[in-house]
Amino acid sequence: MACAPRATGGILRPQGIVGQGGEDMAQAERRNSPHHSCRELRRELNEAQLDALGELERYGWELKFVRHPLFQPLIPVLLDPDRKGYAILEPDGTLNEHPPFVIRPH
Repeated sequence: MACAPRATGGILRPQGIVGQGGEDMAQAERRNSPHHSCRELRRELNEAQLDALGELERYGWELKFVRHPLFQPLIPVLLDPDRKGYAILEPDGTLNEHPPFVIRPH
């Protein structure tokens, strides 16, 4: 079972960055928040997504994280075997390699 490795670092807080209004822009980097365990991420998937994920993991795909958009279904995000791109698992278990949103590289 392949899943994203757990982050061990703390929260990054940039120093000396000032916004347009002169306010201090030092804030937590949201992408460095503690990662959930593989088991916790899998718990959020439905049966069709779990079946598809099991098959995709055999080919090197990895469940990286699950997006939680407000008032919308959860979106599992997978990292491709080459570690170069992302895809999402649709609710019916199909792999969408062209998600309707941009995923920033880490």
